[in-house]
Amino acid sequence: MAVEKTGKIQEIKETVSCAVEIMRQIRAPGVQESLGKIMDMGEVVQDIIEALKTPEMVKNIENFRLITQNISDASEKMHSTIKLMEETGVIHEAKEFARSAKGMMDLIGNTGQDLREVNTAVKSMFKSVQVLAEDLRPAQSRY
Repeated sequence: MAVEKTGKIQEIKETVSCAVEIMRQIRAPGVQESLGKIMDMGEVVQDIIEALKTPEMVKNIENFRLITQNISDASEKMHSTIKLMEETGVIHEAKEFARSAKGMMDLIGNTGQDLREVNTAVKSMFKSVQVLAEDLRPAQSRY
């Protein structure tokens, strides 16, 4: 039992010794400066918490919540609309229509140039026939 008491007294001495060391460390200028900074940060945090409790900030936070909920709802509606469009085949038909229109535009693009060349050639041919006809008129009137 005496050994147990001696052990307990030793533990108390060590604890007190550690507490004294901690108290000495707390008095050090670097620790005091750090504790001061912690206190300043605590005051800033407390000011922020108080500012968040003002009616204006409460209203702003509620507005952000409503905006977020509205965006989420709109996203869900768009997702379901797209899913419905896919199920009904509208998107597939639109893709096919776009491919068909592109193919037609490509065809017209190439044919358009060819048509312009044919048009120019026909105009040139009519002009040549007209010139020939004018040249032949005096000869025809002689006969």
